[in-house]
Amino acid sequence: MDHSRVPVLEALEEFRRRGDVVFGPPGHKQGRGVDPRVADIVGLDVFRSDVLSLNGLDDRRQSQGVLSQAQELMADAVGAEQAFFSTCGSSLSVKTAMLAVAGPGEKLLLSRNAHKSVIAAVVVNGVEPIWVHPKFDAERHLAHPPEPDDVRRRLEEHPDAKGMLLITPTDWGTCADVAGVARVCHEFGVPLIVDEAWGAHLPFHPDLPAWGMDAEADLVVTSVHKMGGAIEQSSVFHLQYDRVSPEALKQREDLLGTTSASSLVYATLDGWRRQMVEQGRDLLDAALHRAERIRSAAGDLPGLRPMGGEVVEEGFAAAFDPLKLVIDVRELGISGMQAAEWLRANRHVDVGGSDTCRISASITHADDDETEKVLLDALTALVEGADSIEKQPPVRLPEPSALELEQAMLPRKAFFAPVEHVSAERAAGRIAAETISPYPPGVPVIAPGEVITDEVLDYLRSGVEHGVLIPDAADPSVKTLRVVARD
Repeated sequence: MDHSRVPVLEALEEFRRRGDVVFGPPGHKQGRGVDPRVADIVGLDVFRSDVLSLNGLDDRRQSQGVLSQAQELMADAVGAEQAFFSTCGSSLSVKTAMLAVAGPGEKLLLSRNAHKSVIAAVVVNGVEPIWVHPKFDAERHLAHPPEPDDVRRRLEEHPDAKGMLLITPTDWGTCADVAGVARVCHEFGVPLIVDEAWGAHLPFHPDLPAWGMDAEADLVVTSVHKMGGAIEQSSVFHLQYDRVSPEALKQREDLLGTTSASSLVYATLDGWRRQMVEQGRDLLDAALHRAERIRSAAGDLPGLRPMGGEVVEEGFAAAFDPLKLVIDVRELGISGMQAAEWLRANRHVDVGGSDTCRISASITHADDDETEKVLLDALTALVEGADSIEKQPPVRLPEPSALELEQAMLPRKAFFAPVEHVSAERAAGRIAAETISPYPPGVPVIAPGEVITDEVLDYLRSGVEHGVLIPDAADPSVKTLRVVARD
């Protein structure tokens, strides 16, 4: 296919050339009505490019298939049979993918280290989750993706399960044996969905971890805004084989998605695909070398422990994305959250993620020598200034087994059940009616339907005292919890 073509961008360029006067949405009329004070900050071109797909980029009666052409080019670029664009982010795309495989009341295997959006999907879709627990790294206090044998055991226990949702790479860059999990799923005749939100760049360089389509996954969801070059909320479904119906996927997306899709998302997805096909190998090659330089230099700084290929050598993950710079800061006597806050306040450097133990920074094709220097200078300053950071009460990290809570009720049933609010001191043994996720990375510690324990409460409450944010809890201070009411 001709990857120099960018159907959405070409249609947008033609729309501007024609100078159409629009009497429908959006109401700002391609920026003519926007407050100049907004345009001064955001830029007028943002509004000029905000155009309806039908009777804007394309005509309802004489369709040129602008979007379908762009999607066909995307599928060809990454080796998928079909690709579908979504403008609602992968949080919604994952819900759609799950619903395309398992309907209400049906079973679906899910990695328990999933983002809160997956738990939300379980509640919204009404599927029965069969949790596959991640491989826990006690020394790093880090959850890595489950292994093929973990999936096999759960499928043997639940032969009526409709498929598996695997999260890889994790927020921290560790990757699953996607091909191994796919083989297990296919032995049982069910599809593998991969939530590869952090992996949109993987198809475009051989030194990166295996791409889901190449590893025989059936349906892969990517967030191109995370490691690619499209704007926020840009997401793509990639589909192959016949285990997931493209018709069902389209219908479920229509059920959950927006009818006011953003042309800005479509255009930037289209342009990013062209850039990656034409220049991706060289751009990512430069990014990989840059990431390795930064990782090596950070490792020479006292108190910083970057994570790298050793996590694979130690058997915790099948692969590691080297563009994820993950640095343990505990030897500095501070938490990752404190490090992230100090870097932002003192060096104007915003890292991508942090938790009790570490910070992470994503190195992409957009970085250059200047941003490399800024990051290394900031890390050097952090090491030198760590002693000045006010000590906070420690977060009491539980043993890995304590994070595997009993599921006493289906998440959907618990979420919509009659509820009451109880003090944290009285919450142990009760069934949660809410999702509680330290954020970032936003992986729920407690999901609806799970039995609350003292160990997890101690972890969460000590985290709040330290400064951990828990935005999705009914009471973010975790002084009270939302639980299923007793009869």
